[in-house]
Amino acid sequence: MSIPDQLLIRLRERYSEPHRKYHTWTHIEALLAHYAVLERHFFRKTPVLWAIYWHDAVYDPQAKDNEIQSAELLKTEATDFLDELDLASAILLIEATERHEVMTGLSLEDRADMELFLDIDLSILGAREVVFDNYERNIRQEYSFVSDDAFRSGRSKVLRSFLERDHIFYSEVCRQKWETQARNNLLRALDKLEG
Repeated sequence: MSIPDQLLIRLRERYSEPHRKYHTWTHIEALLAHYAVLERHFFRKTPVLWAIYWHDAVYDPQAKDNEIQSAELLKTEATDFLDELDLASAILLIEATERHEVMTGLSLEDRADMELFLDIDLSILGAREVVFDNYERNIRQEYSFVSDDAFRSGRSKVLRSFLERDHIFYSEVCRQKWETQARNNLLRALDKLEG
């Protein structure tokens, strides 16, 4: 099911907020491009698609509940358009972006969809060096209210947490596409932050 135009208009306004530098409509378009390539791997396409659009709909770098608020916004705006099962699934996908960890208790199909959804959300980590470096600059701008020392410490912790995983990406298809480049990018970024 396609997203109604009136909802897309409001979403575009949200993703155009001036404090956003990475979490913009360009990010959504990048995920949609990955979704188009990987669509055949998803079991339930509708909730994944809606989750892509709404997963960063609420974004305040100083807040701790962006994912919950984005999920609540989806619940409010999509109730008339999605059935209960698809809406509940899309909400879980969005909430999973808080920690970028797959939730327990899912069916095999829902688990596979969540893994792939989280992978495409992190696809920027496996982008070409110039694209990844621009992403890092944009993240720094979004956190411009944080001192350099505090940003270096916090950002290093985040990036290192991905490197410490056995695999950055959950799905085999995304590991093949992005894992090696992502590890190289993260090591370079850490070297700049800590070097």
